[in-house]
Amino acid sequence: MEQRELPGLLVNEVGGVLGVLEAYVDFLKKYFHLITMKKFLKNKNHLSKKVQAIYVWWQKPIIDRELLESLPNLKVIANSGVGIDHLDLKLISSFGVKMANAPNAVSSSTADTGMALLLASAKRLVEGCQIAVSPNTEYFAADWMGDEVTGATLGIIGMGRIGYKIARRAKAFEMKILYHNRNRRTEEEERAVGATYCTKIEDLLQQSDFVMLVVSLTPQTCKLIGKRELEWMKPTATLINISRGPVVDQNALVEALQNGVIKAAALDVTYPEPLPRDHPLLKLKNILITPHLGVKTDKATRMITEEAVANILAALNGLSIPNEVFP
Repeated sequence: MEQRELPGLLVNEVGGVLGVLEAYVDFLKKYFHLITMKKFLKNKNHLSKKVQAIYVWWQKPIIDRELLESLPNLKVIANSGVGIDHLDLKLISSFGVKMANAPNAVSSSTADTGMALLLASAKRLVEGCQIAVSPNTEYFAADWMGDEVTGATLGIIGMGRIGYKIARRAKAFEMKILYHNRNRRTEEEERAVGATYCTKIEDLLQQSDFVMLVVSLTPQTCKLIGKRELEWMKPTATLINISRGPVVDQNALVEALQNGVIKAAALDVTYPEPLPRDHPLLKLKNILITPHLGVKTDKATRMITEEAVANILAALNGLSIPNEVFP
């Protein structure tokens, strides 16, 4: 019996800096014929009709009109994560192509990252490690202090899947939890984590010891935190961003950190990524920056790939897509 040809799946590359992880290639090959962008561009005439799906890993390949026009049989684009600010959904939809993301796979790992940043910043762990291992350290200063987390107030801006999981983690630290969101959670959900809803973002910022940003990047959330919002915060407060870099006005953040408007910041995301090596944020001592570690665990990336495959197979078989995203 002749073996059925697998549907073509376009990926940026395999391995390397911006390629799908080699550990999951065999899994993907069970369901798809993998076509890298390099191979596709070299043999576009032959391969263009074979591609039925695109797997966007770490925002690559770039989806633009030229690529969409070259793929007449493309049915679905699966994104490796929840954030889709790098995709033009209206453009994609205009070609009759469906879009899906992977919100379930990323939520726990990203929430863990948020809490790790909060704790590391509060306890000055990175700075402390540097002191502990420095060849110049002769003693540990008795007055070298961090901030107490237990009993502190955490303000969560964005109470979706990830924000709610952060609240559950913060409850275990006996933190007082405030949140601001487009839609208020149910009373039962609020009660389960001890969260209080703030209608105005100003109220949350003024009361919080730690402010964590967990929103999607949209035109409405771009520079959501600027000079005014930073001035609303306590001078003893810490800003934590695990959403997207452009949600924070980085120039305003530099000034706020330099002038003591807020105490500290902890960022897993910046704009751009990585920052230019001469960026003023990199020169400050009261900031902690990590290289977008949000979902970078073996378990999370495996789940992302599995979720993407499920979304693609559903689309190719004419079934309801579990995590379809609409323009």
